[in-house]
Order: sequence, then C-alpha cells, then structure tokens
Amino acid sequence: MDVKLPQLAEGVESGTVVTILVSVGQEIKKDQPFMELETQKAVGSIPAPDSGTVTNIHVKEGMEVSVGQVLISIATETTNASSAEGAQKQPPTPSEKRPARDAPSVPTRHTGADRPRPDVPIEDYRYESKTGFPPPAAPSIRKIARELGIDLTRVKGSESGGRIVMADLRAFVQQLQQIAFRQKPETSPLVSPSPVRPPQAESVDFAKWGPVRRERMSSLRRTVSQRMIHSWSTIPKINQFDDADITALLALRKKYTAAYEKKETHLTLTSFLVHVVARSLKKHPRVNASLDEGAGEIVFKDYCHIGIAVDTEAGLIVPVLRDADSKSLLQLSRELHEITEKTRRRKVSLEDLQGGTFTISNQGSIGGGHFAPIIYAPQVAILGVGQGQAKPVAVGKKIAIRTILPLCLAYDHRVLDGGDAVRFLKDIVAALESFDETDAAL
Repeated sequence: MDVKLPQLAEGVESGTVVTILVSVGQEIKKDQPFMELETQKAVGSIPAPDSGTVTNIHVKEGMEVSVGQVLISIATETTNASSAEGAQKQPPTPSEKRPARDAPSVPTRHTGADRPRPDVPIEDYRYESKTGFPPPAAPSIRKIARELGIDLTRVKGSESGGRIVMADLRAFVQQLQQIAFRQKPETSPLVSPSPVRPPQAESVDFAKWGPVRRERMSSLRRTVSQRMIHSWSTIPKINQFDDADITALLALRKKYTAAYEKKETHLTLTSFLVHVVARSLKKHPRVNASLDEGAGEIVFKDYCHIGIAVDTEAGLIVPVLRDADSKSLLQLSRELHEITEKTRRRKVSLEDLQGGTFTISNQGSIGGGHFAPIIYAPQVAILGVGQGQAKPVAVGKKIAIRTILPLCLAYDHRVLDGGDAVRFLKDIVAALESFDETDAAL
C-alpha cells in the first residue's frame, strides 16, 4: 500500500516534512502517526491508514511534498500474492490514471455529448470559502488560470472537496466560448482583467563580495511572506496612532496577579487587551467585518474571534481565541496562556489558526514603541501594541510620571473610514485607562 499525502484542509496544497517517526521494517498500527508535516503555519501528524510493516520511505525530512505524493509504502496484513495478481488483472481506475499533480495539457475537442458540463450554470456559480482561502487547485492550475485571467472562484471543481482539475478548467473555457457568442466579451464578469505581473526576481551572487551562508526558507516563512505580499499589494492600508495611560491598569494587574496564579494562570497586559478589544468590536461591528470582493459585499460577523500574534523560533504564528467577547478575564487569561504555549511548541492545528476576525500584535515584551503592523487578510484591521514607557505627562495642572502605552490601528480603507478607526481606537484607550475592577475580580 502506497500512503499518499491526503487533502489536509481547504486551500492547503503542500507541506514540509518535519519529522519521520518510523523506519523501514518497523511494524505500524492503524491510525499511528508516521510523520509530522508543517502545513502553512501548523505542524500536524499524518496517521497510517492501515496496520502493517513499513517497506519504503519515499521522502526525507525537510522535503516539500504535495497532495497526492507518495510518502511511505506499507505491506499490510491482508497483502498476498493472489490479491496482487488480481490487482494486475483489473483495469486501472480513473484516479489511478490521473497523475499525482495536474499538468498543463493540450485541450481536446469534445462533442456535444461528451463535453463536461457543470450542474450549475457558470454565470450563477461562485465558490464560497468559510476560511478566506481560495478554491483548492494545484499550482499548475492556478498558473494557467492566472495567465488566462480566469477567476477560479467561478470554476466548479469536480474532485473531492471541490478541488479544481484541468478538466474543470477546460470545461469552463469551452462554456465561456459559448457565452461569447451570446454577449459581448466585455460584459462578462467571469474573466478578470489581465493581471499585472511583477518583474522576475534576479538572483544576486553575494559571495563575490565575501563569505556568505545560505539557509532555505521554511514553509512557515514562505507562507508568511506570501500573505504579507498579498496584504501589502491589495489592501489600501491607513495607520491610526494613539497612546493609552495604563498606570492604573498596571496597578490593578499587580493587585490581582497572585489571585490569578492561584488559579494556575497569568494575568498579563495582553489579557486586558483581548478583553477590551473584544467588547469594543461588538460596539463597532464594521471593524469585525470582512470584505467579499467577488460579491461586492461587506460581511458582518456575529462572532468575535481574536487572533494573537505569537513570536516563535520558527517565525510569526497567529492562533485564535474564539468567542472572546463572551468570556471573563480569567477565562481569557487561561486560554491565552494555553494557546501561546501550544503555539511556541508548534502544536497548534490548522483549526487553531483559522477564523479570526481581528488580530492583536503585542511587541511590548521585547521592546519597541509605535509600529505599523500589516493587516492579516481577510480581516480589515489589526492592533499593534508597543512597550509601555514611563513618561512625564500633564495630569490636570501638574506634571506626573505615567506609563504610556503606544498603539497603532492599521485598517482597510475600503471598509473603514477615518472616523470609524478613530472612534474605535478612542474607545479602546478609554477602556484601558478606566478598566472596571469588577471585571478583574475573581
């Protein structure tokens, strides 16, 4: 039995082998993890589909693998010569005929009877993503669609999970040709404008100026890079800066630190920030929304899931605290500590990283003042928090030393106007400066 990389999640096409947990000749049980794989920002284990003996390992640690690629081979308990002979006599199934990766091919001519037809007219079909990721398709399919200017959200995938293959793309193009005879090409919303292609990056020989050391970008770093480029190049971002006097808040934290430690958790500034932000988002639902560009609609969410940017040895990872608006400060502190530790150990799942409606990036623990974070699409805003500094401040008619917290709200100007951002940030500042002690008391 050849064990192939399954479709792990919507929009996930590949991953990097982190650890191989078995060796050739080892007995393995059904559902026993045999490999750890890094996909996007999560590390997860791949279970064996059956019991048997490992006969071959086809990949190495650090290798990038894609969906459908063979990982290991297993001699199962039911394998025998007669079953192998019977398998040879049977004609290959369509899935066996199909290559592991969809490759560009020359379009074939179809008669009216055998031409693939989707069960929904392409004028009406649109892919609906619950996670914000694009429709699943191989990189080769995405490249062809990009070169032809085809919007893949209008192509109905025929494979498991709605995965788009070459036959689906070919059928879509053929139907576009039919539509072209009925309407002017410029009126069709199904083909996007020709994309602006960035210039090809040139490789520079840095070694000619002195010694260098090269390190391959990890799957996590490549994922972060791609998302940041997409966010920077597609979102018109505005930065709104402000300061919060957290002198009283820090005194409140010090007062209740011991009580929270008795509950086996830590009361941190980030705990207060999540509590304040979650309640402010309910008051300002537009900041908690997302933009559906395809439908031309703003999606308002009745849930509030806060993403927390965590600095790990492997790079920046953003796990999500769910339903933050309905939880007490104690619950938020406990869950924040648990998911932060889980993230630093790279034990978060893809589910832990998806569904966020707003993100907080707190750099206070490592220093730094104001900074402008990049929006974590498909969210429309992110709060950047620097380190609190003791500064002389006018309090009434006197000068006093107060701890000032630098804040920056980066927001998508397509959804939020300046007034929306200012009001939201002012509410956060006010809540931090006059935090209700009853919300901290146990």
